[in-house]
Amino acid sequence: MDFKYRNNGRMASDSDHDMFMHARRSSGPVTLGARLSRKKESMQYNHPKPPLTPNTTSSMPQAIPNPLLPSAPASPPTPAPSPTPHQRSPTSWHLALDDVEDPILEEARNAFRGLDITAKENWLRSLVDECDNHTLSFLHQIVSPRLKKDPFKALPNELCFRILEFVDDPKTFVRASQVSRRWREIVSDDQAWKTLCEKHAYRRMSSDSIGSSMNNSTASVSQILYSQHLRSASPSRILDNMLAIDENPEVVATPYDPVPTTGSRKQRKPRPNTTHRSHFKHRYLVESAWRKGGLMTARHIHPDQGVVTSLHLTKKYIVVALDNAKIHVFNTRGDHQRTLLGHQMGVWAMVPWEDILVSGGCDRDVRVWNMATGASVHTLRGHTSTVRCLKMSDARTAISGSRDTTLRVWDLTTGACTNVLMGHQASVRCLEIHGDLVVSGSYDTTAKIWSISTGQCLRTLQGHFSQIYAIAYDGHRIATGSLDTSVRIWNPQDGTCQAILQGHTSLVGQLQMRGNTLVTGGSDGSVRVWSLITNAPIHRLAAHDNSVTSLQFDDARIVSGGSDGRVKIWDTKTGGQIRELSQPAEAVWRVAFESERCVVMASRAGRTIMEVWDFTPPPEDGDGQAGERSVEIKTPVGPIVDEDMADVEEDEDHKSEMIDAYSTGGEESEGMTD
Repeated sequence: MDFKYRNNGRMASDSDHDMFMHARRSSGPVTLGARLSRKKESMQYNHPKPPLTPNTTSSMPQAIPNPLLPSAPASPPTPAPSPTPHQRSPTSWHLALDDVEDPILEEARNAFRGLDITAKENWLRSLVDECDNHTLSFLHQIVSPRLKKDPFKALPNELCFRILEFVDDPKTFVRASQVSRRWREIVSDDQAWKTLCEKHAYRRMSSDSIGSSMNNSTASVSQILYSQHLRSASPSRILDNMLAIDENPEVVATPYDPVPTTGSRKQRKPRPNTTHRSHFKHRYLVESAWRKGGLMTARHIHPDQGVVTSLHLTKKYIVVALDNAKIHVFNTRGDHQRTLLGHQMGVWAMVPWEDILVSGGCDRDVRVWNMATGASVHTLRGHTSTVRCLKMSDARTAISGSRDTTLRVWDLTTGACTNVLMGHQASVRCLEIHGDLVVSGSYDTTAKIWSISTGQCLRTLQGHFSQIYAIAYDGHRIATGSLDTSVRIWNPQDGTCQAILQGHTSLVGQLQMRGNTLVTGGSDGSVRVWSLITNAPIHRLAAHDNSVTSLQFDDARIVSGGSDGRVKIWDTKTGGQIRELSQPAEAVWRVAFESERCVVMASRAGRTIMEVWDFTPPPEDGDGQAGERSVEIKTPVGPIVDEDMADVEEDEDHKSEMIDAYSTGGEESEGMTD
């Protein structure tokens, strides 16, 4: 009876519904809103009914007993099966071809097209108000992709390059090149990489200057360029991404011609004219190698057991002077070329100029050498005591300062002394030249400004309470370091003291001035970076446990060596320590560096050792050497034992391995044998 009652109830309900729908259809025209409402009701009530579950034990439906307690949680719904290959998601939200659009929806869309923008917005707002969260999420999936626009496709090249001017991270460049062909075309343009080079101040190599002796307070240094955004990047990975970018035919004339080396089985080929992209890649790899890589060549000088008094690194030579009267000339790889013999006592000062070298020492002579041939050109006599400092104003003129309290101006072409500058009351310890002016510092606590052409003393700078050991002069200001622990800044025009920089607690024996920055090193082991605009310290570096024996800096880094036997590299901008360059030694005599090379002269195990660090990236054509090389010189002019590294093949696997080894310091160095 219950079953029949339910059937009758359902049948009655269906009959009433049919009558109701017939009455609505026969009631005449209705509005569009009513049609949409009726369509919604029709979709709501006309769901397909699920099929009945077959029952083999009885033809009558029976209630399925619930085995769970009333408090037990309901079973989770069974997830839908994964789509098969024939049930792919639609690639378009438009109706399929087989679907027939409802006339009511088509009429609504046609009516929507005819509305103005305000009416369209009001209609859409009313529809959105009727949507639940699920429908809104579906709507977002449709609308969001249509609102995305590729700026590099929509904008002209000029505006695209303007956008790239705000990018200063090379990782962003190489990642952008992998977005699409259009992005690759824009990023590969040389103008974009030129802008990035300018942002990082990656100047051309031809404009770099070469570092000189650390025995001189204002040694000339190359322009190494800084980018704090690159520290955490992997050089090999960035290089791989850069290699994927197409080369632009536009090139800039910047030939790189490394100095040919002797004693090596293979020589590096000159780099051809490069684009700004390849130049940026080269400079980036150099910076990365300075931070955590480089190739090291070690040379033992035997049986010379002297103190290294002077070191110069030029474009062609590494020149080392010792207190045993010998001067050793090496090429830039560290291969011994010749020994200059002629001084009778220790050499304490020297200055190179291309192939010319001027040296002086305890024998009171000033000698002029041709480093290409090893010949002694002139022997200049006149000083009556040790020659302590030397400078050259041009290829023909040299100025020497001596413990006999005088300075002498020499004509190197004739070997004649053209002027004797007298006025100091004690030993002349240091001097610097700018144009026709030379500034000398003396143990008489004064500094003097002289005219080279006339030999007259123009100014006397008085103020220090003890001996002056270091001096720097850039044409605009003079800096002097003294045993009284202070550094004074002078105006060369009127000789007035502009500032007194205090902070060191011992002798200030190392000075270098560059632009508005002054770096000082003292016997207290500290290195200080000063601003010459505010005359205040920027960084105070506890660099060494003992005296700072060598100091040089450029825009990117400060390299310091100390009598504690350590060589450290510091960040010029942040003052943080980047790395310790070599293994600790008994003492570090001198350090000199230029853009892609650094030379360390130290004493280790009772022997004088020279380490040449090369930060040049490996050649892309597969010619080159990788890893660290260990060599020893048996005698100053004896044969050189060198172990060439295995050749690197041109396939990408070998190139990648070479770059990784180069960026992490190369292979382990073999032991140096006697």
